[in-house]
Amino acid sequence: MFTLSHLTSPLGTLLAITAADGTIHALEFADCEARLHRLFARHHPGASLADGPPPPALAAALSAYFAGTLTAINSLPVARIGSPFQQAAWAALRTIPAGQTQSYGAQAAAIGKPAAARAVGLANGANPIGIIVPCHRVIATSGALTGYAGGVERKAWLLAHEGAIRPENARQF
Repeated sequence: MFTLSHLTSPLGTLLAITAADGTIHALEFADCEARLHRLFARHHPGASLADGPPPPALAAALSAYFAGTLTAINSLPVARIGSPFQQAAWAALRTIPAGQTQSYGAQAAAIGKPAAARAVGLANGANPIGIIVPCHRVIATSGALTGYAGGVERKAWLLAHEGAIRPENARQF
């Protein structure tokens, strides 16, 4: 049994799916709920969800992150789901410090697959645990803010919040 919780954020309501032990299996914006359920079902076929409160550690860490303690989300437990390649790509995302960005090519090189930038982009696009597994920190080699399931405006906001881009370069959400 998994719990589906609602959390508030400056970017809108977040939906979290957690296991009984507090491990995070999905985190997505509420307006992307269909994506959340699709990705969750892909990794947990037949699993059931019940509405409930978020684990206190998750709620506190996200609140602290949005209040400016950017490292508050770093130690949250995330599920090891996905293919071995996705797991490697997603683990590499968690090594990119807040306030920094990395290109898809650099992320591919970091997992020992320097020719796999496109595959890394696809893996990032299938990341079910937004913000905590920070795919928003990966940008095009040109510096363009490409691809983000929650929308490029949210990606820009998150990067500005973390100090990776200037706030005036991020549209207000």
